[in-house]
Order: sequence, then C-alpha cells, then structure tokens
Amino acid sequence: MPPLLVLPFPAIDPVIVEVGPFALRWYALAYIVGIILAWRYMRRLVLNEHLWSTQTRPTPVDIDDFVLWGTLGIIIGGRLGYVLFYNPAYYFANPGEALAVWTGGMSFHGGFAGTVIAMILFAWKRGLPLWTLFDLAGCAAPIGLFFGRIANFINAELWGRPADVPWAFVFPGAGPEPRHPSQLYEAALEGVVLFLALRILSHRFKLLQKPGFLAGAFAFGYGIARTIAEFYRVPDAHIGYLSGFLTMGILLSVPMILAGLAAMIWASRRKSEAPAN
Repeated sequence: MPPLLVLPFPAIDPVIVEVGPFALRWYALAYIVGIILAWRYMRRLVLNEHLWSTQTRPTPVDIDDFVLWGTLGIIIGGRLGYVLFYNPAYYFANPGEALAVWTGGMSFHGGFAGTVIAMILFAWKRGLPLWTLFDLAGCAAPIGLFFGRIANFINAELWGRPADVPWAFVFPGAGPEPRHPSQLYEAALEGVVLFLALRILSHRFKLLQKPGFLAGAFAFGYGIARTIAEFYRVPDAHIGYLSGFLTMGILLSVPMILAGLAAMIWASRRKSEAPAN
C-alpha cells in the first residue's frame, strides 16, 4: 500500500556558487564548517578548568596547530578508505581518479583511521598525552559528522531503503519509490545524539579525567549508531549486501564497537594521574 504522504525532495543545487573553474559545493562547505566548529569546541574543552583536575592536556595553541594535521588525516584517510574499502577495482583501473575528491566518495572509517594516525604523529612530535588528544577529538567529531550527513542529503546520495513512513522522500536518481532519509537519521544519531552523550560524559561526569574513556565512548557510540542506520540505508550498488543483512558499513563498525568498549573498560580501571609536586 503506498504511503499516504510523501515529502518532495528539496531542489537544492549541490553547487552553492560557481565562478569560472571555481565551484563551492555544499559538501566542501560541510567539511569546512565541521572542522572549524570542531576546532573551536576542542579549544573550549581545554580551556575549561572544571573538567580537568590534575590531568595534563594540550594547550589552545596545540589545538590550533593540530587542525591542519587533523584535516589532512580526514581528507587523505577518508579518500583512501573509500578507494580501498568500497571501490578498489574501479580505482585500480582508473588510478588518476583516486585523488579526485571533488567528485565525491569519502569513507568515514578511512577518515577515522587517517585522523588517528595524524593524532599519533602530532602527539609524538609535541610530547602530548595521546589518549587525551583522542578524547578531545572524539568529543568534537560528531559536529563534523552532523554537517557531513546533511551534505549527503543535499547531494541526494546514500539514500535509504524503500519506506512507507510519512516522512519518506523520493530521491532523484533513486527511482520512483519513496525512501527513508537515512542521511538525516545518521545526522541525528551520529551527530546530535552522540554529541550530547559525549558532552554529558565530559561535563557532568568529568570523564576527561580518565584518559581514553571518551575516545572509547565515541568509537562505541558511532559504531552502534552507524549499525542502526545501516538497516535503513541502501548499501553501495557496486558492493551490495555482503551476506544476509551484513553490509560493509556494519562490517567496518564492529571493530570500532569492540575497540571502543575495550577502551572504556581500560580507562575506567586505569589509575588517575598523580598530581604534580
């Protein structure tokens, strides 16, 4: 039975402004805004004395300098992750297109790995507490995820499975069937809900004082949120379902869930840092 109400997909041009060869797209703007707001939020966290007790932490200048490292980790890791996890055959046959990030195709899991590598290198270079840097990045990451998923919706990509819910959309390029707006589900779960959960843990329960806990909570929470969203999202056409209901998104989220749970348990049992003499 067809749904009683189907929402028309908003006709938003993916290109905000175009001047000659230069084009500013919503997708690029989402990355820019997400990175800037995440940077400002990390700065606010390190400046909030009530959250830290005796914990050693990066300075605001360290956070400023890390932005470039983190941005490179997101972009390079996200693109390589997409190339290797989601469409390796195509890019091995067309290696020149592997760097064409403006054509779309980024993997969160690849961006996550790239950012982790960037944090390890930056913490080693500056002599910073690595797990605390992980915690700060984990608290801020949902901001970027929210804007990224909104950009996916504007681009009418990564749409959901056929649905008969009143808020279903008919996506251009996805056929005549109304579908779940799975991008908005992910924006809500991976962005809003996860951000609020981490903020409660950091501000009310002061868990920045247990290095590694919030990083683990982010990985665990993202893995759960992404797994839930995968049940409403259509997997990439060139991959499809790996087995039964299993998708690549679920497969890549399972290690995050397990690693996040292990990090939270480890951080909870770890002794607090001794105060300086």
